[in-house]
Amino acid sequence: MKNKVVVITGASSGIGRALAKEFASKGARLSLGARRTDLLEELRAELPETEILILKTDVSQEDDCRKLMEETIQRFGQIDVLINNAGISMRALFEELDLKVIRQLMDVNFYGTVYCSKYALPHLLKTKGSLVGVISIAGYVGLPGRTGYSASKFAIRGFLDSLRIENLKKGLHVLVAAPGFTASEVRKVALTNDGSHQGETPRNEDKMMSAEECALHIVRAVEKRKRELILTFTEGKLTVFLGKFFPSLLDKLTYNHMAKEPNSPFK
Repeated sequence: MKNKVVVITGASSGIGRALAKEFASKGARLSLGARRTDLLEELRAELPETEILILKTDVSQEDDCRKLMEETIQRFGQIDVLINNAGISMRALFEELDLKVIRQLMDVNFYGTVYCSKYALPHLLKTKGSLVGVISIAGYVGLPGRTGYSASKFAIRGFLDSLRIENLKKGLHVLVAAPGFTASEVRKVALTNDGSHQGETPRNEDKMMSAEECALHIVRAVEKRKRELILTFTEGKLTVFLGKFFPSLLDKLTYNHMAKEPNSPFK
């Protein structure tokens, strides 16, 4: 990764911030996009030895994504890795959900990945670089109360799998990285049925994989040019296995697991 140019969206907190630090420790040059540039500036101050470009980026806006890639090329002349990490979540029953919430989830999670990938792709093909999507186990199994979130993550997986095959003979590396439940801000800012922020996480964050450990696994997968990364055993690998071979059992287990959350929207 030394002197490679790595673009990371959603880099101001959580997994994105941890990824920036991990890539920096390996000598990469960073192009960081997020809406909260004050937090990106704090991150830059923590990494004085790393060359960093910061750009205010709302990935739901196509022009912002295009500008992020253009500014990266203008500054560094190349793109070696794109990490599509920016994303939001939700928690509400679909029957009570304002449809604007699902549109917002798709705009940020799915279309943000599409826009950034579109404008980075010509440069990634030149460097035979890595295109990465950070999805979730929710991209393999439908999570009740997270219809929009699961839909967006399934869509990202299908999109990236298709891109991998399209560019099979062009040297492009495509990685779909699926963390299990990871300690981050994503649940605190998850949207409720009317689009307002949830505020408090319904899960015990202390028992989850840390963002730092998650980032370490993703960076290693980029270095090894893996096609898929599923993190954690019980909530990750076992879930995907059950979904393939015992889908009805997984439905029941998933329902019971999610119903145990405090103030669960279903019982």
